[in-house]
Amino acid sequence: MSIRLVATDIDGTILRTDGTVSERTRRVLAAVEASGRELVFVTGRPPRWMAAIADATGHRGIAICSNGAIRYDMRAEKIVQSHSLSTRQQRELVARLREAIPGASFAVEYGDSFAHEPAYRHHLSLIQDVEVGEFEQISARPAAKILMRHDELQPDDLLAAAQKIAGDLATFTHSSAGLALLEISVTGVTKAVGLSQYADELGIGPAEVIAFGDMPNDVALLEWAGRGVAVANAHPAAQAVAQRVTASNDDDGVAVVLEELLQDEPTPARSGVTDRR
Repeated sequence: MSIRLVATDIDGTILRTDGTVSERTRRVLAAVEASGRELVFVTGRPPRWMAAIADATGHRGIAICSNGAIRYDMRAEKIVQSHSLSTRQQRELVARLREAIPGASFAVEYGDSFAHEPAYRHHLSLIQDVEVGEFEQISARPAAKILMRHDELQPDDLLAAAQKIAGDLATFTHSSAGLALLEISVTGVTKAVGLSQYADELGIGPAEVIAFGDMPNDVALLEWAGRGVAVANAHPAAQAVAQRVTASNDDDGVAVVLEELLQDEPTPARSGVTDRR
């Protein structure tokens, strides 16, 4: 079936190690839109970190942010839909996790701003809208996701432990290579769910979607899409479920596949039948 929607992760997938989007990748993303296909960025990033990506990619498409919790219009640069953890849900989650995993610290991502406990050390430069306070204070309003960090455990070990302790309360994943930093969302919210909801509104089925990713938070996305592609630098879990492994992010692996797609299928065929798996 012809591809009508192209979905790609950002960090580690189209974004190079130096933090740039190559000219080759920019050209092929523009060509994807020009061919009449939908272009969707599917990322763990919150909307407030999307301005630079919008500039680098020409303000194209829609973004599914915060691992599926937020839908963001890249052209208008505004949030159009969100799924949030309530104050009660946040506090119940953190109380259970903190009791079972000593040494953990927590932060809250609202989408338009960020807050963290005094003990939480963020690993990226947060330029604006940062609040510091005890969890009771920073969880006073709905949040797109909770971040949980541990300085001694390995990422996969922390994920397994947290899922065992509170997997009945929320969805857990991680996307930062080598860093024990979990991302916690509303139960059932994943990149795959966020993208499938948007695709369904457009009458596009999984078989008409190609998706690219590199980390465990991309696994469900790569499984859901008719064509799931991992980059060569991807986490083993992402490579294991992908139908294809392309070149690395630094070697424009996404562009390689999309150039082939545009050559083989210059324009998407409209089947008129939606595949609903």
